[in-house]
This record gives sequence, C-alpha cells and structure tokens, in this order.
Amino acid sequence: MTKLLNLPGVIVEDSKETKETLILSVRVEKKTAFCPRCGQTSHRLHQNKSHLVRDLPMGDRELILRVNRRRFKCENCQKPFSETLDFVGNRKSFTYRYAQAVTEQVIHSDVSNVAKNNGLTEEEVWSMVIAVAKKILPVDVEDLKILGIDEISLVKGQGKFIVVLVDLSTHKLVGLVSCRTQSEIEKVMQQWGEKVLFQIEEVSMDMTGNYKSLAHKICPNAEVTVDRFHLTKIVHSELNQARIDQKKTAESLNTKSRAKLFNSLKGSKYTLLKAEDKLSNQQKEKLKQVKEASPKVAIMHDLKEEFHLLFESSKTLGEGTLKLIDWLKKAEPYYRNSVSTIKRWFPEVVGYFERRITNGVVEGINNKLKLLKRCGFGFKNFHNFEIRALLLWHFPDNLAH
Repeated sequence: MTKLLNLPGVIVEDSKETKETLILSVRVEKKTAFCPRCGQTSHRLHQNKSHLVRDLPMGDRELILRVNRRRFKCENCQKPFSETLDFVGNRKSFTYRYAQAVTEQVIHSDVSNVAKNNGLTEEEVWSMVIAVAKKILPVDVEDLKILGIDEISLVKGQGKFIVVLVDLSTHKLVGLVSCRTQSEIEKVMQQWGEKVLFQIEEVSMDMTGNYKSLAHKICPNAEVTVDRFHLTKIVHSELNQARIDQKKTAESLNTKSRAKLFNSLKGSKYTLLKAEDKLSNQQKEKLKQVKEASPKVAIMHDLKEEFHLLFESSKTLGEGTLKLIDWLKKAEPYYRNSVSTIKRWFPEVVGYFERRITNGVVEGINNKLKLLKRCGFGFKNFHNFEIRALLLWHFPDNLAH
C-alpha cells in the first residue's frame, strides 16, 4: 500500500475500507523534525496527534489519510512544535496533490461546478485554490525584458476596466491591476523591484498617454513602442465608418445608383477589413462591387492594404519610417483621425520597425481572460479573478512539487 500511495517519505501502517471509501493510517518515515523557532533538529517526541486528510481518489473510491502529525519538544529552546509535512499544509484537510487536481478543474470550469462534482463545498474548493496559489504566486518576473500593457473590461457596460501586464517574450500574463489609474499600475509594477524595472528594454502598448508617461517614469531603460495591432484597429475603424457613411448617403437618395451603392455596401464590413490576399473568390467579387459603387471606399481600402504591407515588408527602421511618411501624406485626406493619431505617436510607432514587437499576444490573453470571466459567471472580487487568471498561465509551471 505504501508503494500504491506513492507519497515520498510516507509509510502506510494500516488500512480500512468500505464500498466507497479507503482510509489509510500513515506516518512519516523520518525520526526528527526542525524547530521553526531556532532551526535546530529535534529527536524528542512530545505528542502524537492524528487527523484526517483527503487525498486523490484511488480507483473509484475516495481516499482518506489518517495522518500522524507529531509534536516534538525542541532540545535547544525547550518549546513544543508540530512537525512540517511535505505533502499537506498546516491545519489543512487535504493533501497538496489533491488541491492541485481540484485547482486544475477550477481553471477550466468554475468553483460551483467543481465543488458539486467532487462532493465538496465551495469554501473547501476555494481553500484549495488559495493553497495552490500560495505556492505559485507572486509570479516570477526575474527575466522580464519586454512588457506589454493593455486593458479589458471586467464588468461589461459599467466602465470597469482592469490593466493587463504581459511578458511578451514568454507570452504569459504576469500581472493585473484593478483599475487604470497611474498610481495603481505603478504600485503593482514597483513590487517587481528596481532590478526588474531597470532591465525592461521595451514596453509595447496602445496609444494611451497614461501608460506612456508611466513607462518612462519607472522603466528608465525601456523604449516605448506602439502596438501594430492597435494602429491597424484605428485604420479599420475609420474605413468602416466611411463605409457606414456612404451607406447612409445611399439610403437618402431615391435613384438607381442609390440601390446599387446600398446593395454593394450592405454586409461588406468584413470583406473590406480582411486582408485582400486572404479573401475567398466570393468575397473578392463582393469587394469588386464595393469598389465600383464607391470610389472613396475603394481608395481607402487600397490605402488600408498599403498600410498593412508597409509593416510587413519594411526590413529596417529607415525603410519603415520613409514608407510610413509617404503613406501619411497620401492617406491624410481620407484617414484624418488615424493620420493625426499616428503623427502624435510617430517616434513610438516607428519603433516597431527596429524591434518588431507586437502586442498581438496580449489580445489573445485578453480573449482568454474574457472567457475566464464568463466561465466564472462574472467576478465581483478582483483578487479572486486575479488568482484565477494567474493560475491559468502559471499552473503547474511554477508549482513546487
């Protein structure tokens, strides 16, 4: 039974079983314990004290361990203490490995369902999640050099945003901030320590001035770059708005040309925004109709494609900068808002051509966080959401077995 239990340093002394439950009486093999006060090894047994601990099921039966957590008396400071066990926490009614198994279920589901499926209370499940989280968190950011910053809405429609911090080298979430204020973001990042903040080489973000000034303030050696994903987003937004405006104009006309223009623009959003070389034959035909019906949208679409291409094809900082300047000149009559924004952030935008770092991975992480939010049926407690989110990326990678 000792081999079957497979807990290093633990010996099974006795067993009792029923149809649904197996109870194993176990003891620790070692004869000594370290005093938590003075660190001295003690051989002096003071008291035997057993308690029941839930472990991973054995087959189709629930497994309960009757654990003897011995109390020793320190031979140095003459005070009693309980031994530390590797497989179960102090005053815990479950083993670490059972808590890990339950936590893994929670990561891909929600506390309520996991509790129901395992015959536990929600409080017991969450206690296990916290126990596992303590062995993983805080996240190790010792090698962090390229940081991505973005935000998502925690509570839809209520203006409640949280800030997402991502290691763009490992593609992992490294932190969440409960609100968008500079002071709160700084507080979280300062916990990483001066060494980490000074070694960060680049901070990639969207065009939010709040993040830019903060990055310059606490990451003095980092270059701030604007994420290419967000540049594309504002260009797409302006192109789609032009499509909507053209459609509204067509609706106000009572002519045959109106019908042609309206019918071609209707349902053309994704055809216009999708990369032209990835369009199906049917979508290409739709695009042709749109361009014939609206010369303005045709020009804006061509400029959008050129914008994508200049980021893909530019091999050097100089080449990318010159191509972007040319594009801004041609695009200004059509993309006034996009051009104005890019000009304001020009040094940070062209920084992409030097390091070619994108925040696209952050968008992927944001989508996972939204899915987590839905799986948990919403989170009123930010700290609980933070724990669940960080475990999603760092369990079991950083778990001390």
